[in-house]
Amino acid sequence: MLEDKNPQRTNLAQLGEFGLIDHLTRHFEMQQPSTQKGIGDDAAVLDFAGKKTVISTDLLIEGVHFDLAYMPLKHLGYKAVVVNLSDICAMNAQPTQITVSVAVSNRFPLEALEELYAGITLAAQKYKVDVVGGDTTSSQKGLILSITALGVAQDEELVYRNTAKANDLLVVSGDLGAAYMGLQVLEREKQVFQVNPNAQPDLSTYAYLVERQLKPEARTDIRTLLHALEVKPTSMIDISDGLSSEIMHLCKQSGVGCNLYEDKLPIDPQFISTCEEFNLDATTIAINGGEDYELLFTMSMNDFDKIKANPDLTIIGHMTEAAEGIHLVTRANTKIPLKARGWDALSE
Repeated sequence: MLEDKNPQRTNLAQLGEFGLIDHLTRHFEMQQPSTQKGIGDDAAVLDFAGKKTVISTDLLIEGVHFDLAYMPLKHLGYKAVVVNLSDICAMNAQPTQITVSVAVSNRFPLEALEELYAGITLAAQKYKVDVVGGDTTSSQKGLILSITALGVAQDEELVYRNTAKANDLLVVSGDLGAAYMGLQVLEREKQVFQVNPNAQPDLSTYAYLVERQLKPEARTDIRTLLHALEVKPTSMIDISDGLSSEIMHLCKQSGVGCNLYEDKLPIDPQFISTCEEFNLDATTIAINGGEDYELLFTMSMNDFDKIKANPDLTIIGHMTEAAEGIHLVTRANTKIPLKARGWDALSE
């Protein structure tokens, strides 16, 4: 529906695997001093000079994680990089390199893969990460995309999920729920398009929500911000599956409870109005929606004054002793047990 139409169709068999790799990777430029050897040998060679290395990988499958009816291939390439870099950010590390592996069916011509790699290239340039390897192969149906991200940090900089303490503040970057509502808008327009292929969607009213879904950004800025504020999080995770699920992860792995305050949730006005239009409860969507790729972290209460007026950060709750449980405190000051209702890739 929103995908760019490209009249050219070059069959991938014309290039062969190595010709295809050479063609798709020709625009990648090395930017990191830690990259000694990138694409072109049996393996990449990296030198991190004594720093700790963090590694994360994600698998994106057509029909499970994305729908090409409304996800342009360029956006898909960009987003695939971003979601992996977000995991590196959640360790309080600096992303440095990625590898890219793609499996495609014969319904994809070369021009389609060029669009995908244009998005990957754009993200690599923006976040200053080097593409140092990967693989291409055929798929029986659909598109499969796997990206592995690497990053570095000094040992004392790294932040894990299992180190939150009772009385720590719970903090989130950015706003919540917009990406999920962007997906709802796109799904609705897809249904309209299926009934009437001549219908042209007007998404201007939902521009922010759609962008949050199709072109999220990794919060590489938060590490720099916290360093400048002299704040080291006590635990951290990125919000991919939904706020409630991520809070449960922090609590379970750290052995603590939590009070999350409904009236503190940072939500965008466009998100609120669209929830009303879809007859959905804004709080439910904000805590369960997923794909925000914001950072959720805990920090010592002693650092409250350092971040209290920062526009990029919102204190949304505090950690408790495990025996107190994990709760949402409503605007009416009622405590409701928090349940993880976020995205589960293995659920039907």
